[in-house]
Amino acid sequence: MPAKLLLRGKTYEVPHGITIKQALKQLEIPLEEVIPTKDGELVTEDAHLKDGDVIRLVAVISGG
Repeated sequence: MPAKLLLRGKTYEVPHGITIKQALKQLEIPLEEVIPTKDGELVTEDAHLKDGDVIRLVAVISGG
């Protein structure tokens, strides 16, 4: 069962065993534009995805 990354209403499936950083690179999502969370808690980009993980990517908004 792959891991899932959720961003802006879209679900992306990625293989488990890779890091969040690797998954984002594979999906061409810039790391600096999202904050990964799991079960409402922040997770680091170095965290390895486990079978069935669901990671919600919160878009970073900046402005002035």
